[in-house]
Amino acid sequence: MAITLRSPREIELMRKAGRVVAEVLSKLKEAAKPSVNTAQLDLLARQVAADAGAENLFLGVKASASQRPFPGAICASINEQVVHGIPSNEAVLREGDIISIDYGAKLAGYCADAAITVGVGEVSEVNRRLMEVTKGALDIAIAGARPNVKWSAIAGRMQRFVESAGFSVVRELVGHGIGRQMHEEPQVPNYVSRELLENDFTLAEGFVFAVEPMINVGTSAIRTLRDGWTIVTRDGKCSAHFEHTIVITKGGCEVLTAG
Repeated sequence: MAITLRSPREIELMRKAGRVVAEVLSKLKEAAKPSVNTAQLDLLARQVAADAGAENLFLGVKASASQRPFPGAICASINEQVVHGIPSNEAVLREGDIISIDYGAKLAGYCADAAITVGVGEVSEVNRRLMEVTKGALDIAIAGARPNVKWSAIAGRMQRFVESAGFSVVRELVGHGIGRQMHEEPQVPNYVSRELLENDFTLAEGFVFAVEPMINVGTSAIRTLRDGWTIVTRDGKCSAHFEHTIVITKGGCEVLTAG
């Protein structure tokens, strides 16, 4: 599968967008406390982006013609919500919750995208472990990403790490290429399948992509709520999500959303 390679100028622009994303997520991590609602987190993200002169990448996005535009700057997904949780005054954080916050910015025509999962106060041991393993899967991808490596080799290591810990990898949702648009080819799965092996790609210097493992405590099965956006686990058990935008360099990779 062909991949798009970015010039040094383009990568620098994406690096600047990545710094905005990192700043937003850092501030939201600090703000995610008991009694805070996700609309407040969304407002904070908008304020940081406005100060930086950046666009909120998710705001107004439609995945299909029949879907209503996404109304938030962030995706705020609590507990069993996997991704695409809509910010709301009614979604109030409580002690022991975990919240996955996904945020993307566009600056000077180029995009960056990242996500974190945060524990609200003291969380259960299983949820602490869930967050640790999900971030660990992302760390495996970053450690292995370098030129001339096939993505399936990295995805396989991610999957084995997660499943050996007793958790499951969401199948329907994957990472993606990124550049002038939030979602570009190729798809970047967090597991190995026949489809991946048939459409495998080799990492090359200048390739920019978003890796985003979404990991569930229970089954990997998911469903979409009536709001048309929020995706939840079918068994009601918790899910975690970590993501970074990464560029392949001559000797390895650079995380553009690390701050």
